[in-house]
Amino acid sequence: MQPLLTPTARTAYSGHPLLLMATLMGHRLSKIYTRTGDAGTTGLGDGSRATKDSARIHALGEVDELNTVLGLLLVADLPVEMAASLLEIQHDLFDLGGELSIPGSSLLATNAVARLESLIDSYNEALPPLKEFILPGGNAASASCQFARAVCRRAERAVVAISDATPVSQSTLRYINRLSDLLFVLARVLARANGGQEIMWDRSRFAPAGG
Repeated sequence: MQPLLTPTARTAYSGHPLLLMATLMGHRLSKIYTRTGDAGTTGLGDGSRATKDSARIHALGEVDELNTVLGLLLVADLPVEMAASLLEIQHDLFDLGGELSIPGSSLLATNAVARLESLIDSYNEALPPLKEFILPGGNAASASCQFARAVCRRAERAVVAISDATPVSQSTLRYINRLSDLLFVLARVLARANGGQEIMWDRSRFAPAGG
């Protein structure tokens, strides 16, 4: 059987592990099933294999689910600039998944965290200060964004869990933490769009009877 890539081609990709992984996968994607995972293991980007219930594969699945939920959010009627930012974030999450699939690698763009922080500051500047907790809802787009935020927090917990045992870049940990903050702010923006309102938690429900 011919190798998927020649040694020369592998050397050319040596500084770009995600491109190498994508190129190798490109040779396989025309055949959807490979039977290599039938015994409950799956291949990582570095060529090693892991059980499908391992903490690393669990974290990869959570990041994949987050990216999918963002895809659902993107089919909503969003402001053009917000949609463009979310699409870029989907690419970031694919890079982040590559990092998780290639232990010890660092694939996120160096400015990725700063870009999220800039978006948070820009969108948050126009929002009124929070005086109460916010309930998910308001409209479909805002609720979807809150759902993405909750999935992002779950993905963060999964990534932190593997960072206790294996190297995970600090930029990855900062990115996924900052992303949930951005999604919270975007949910507020979307809830208030077109004259809409945020749904506040009603603390008066706990007021003393007869008070």
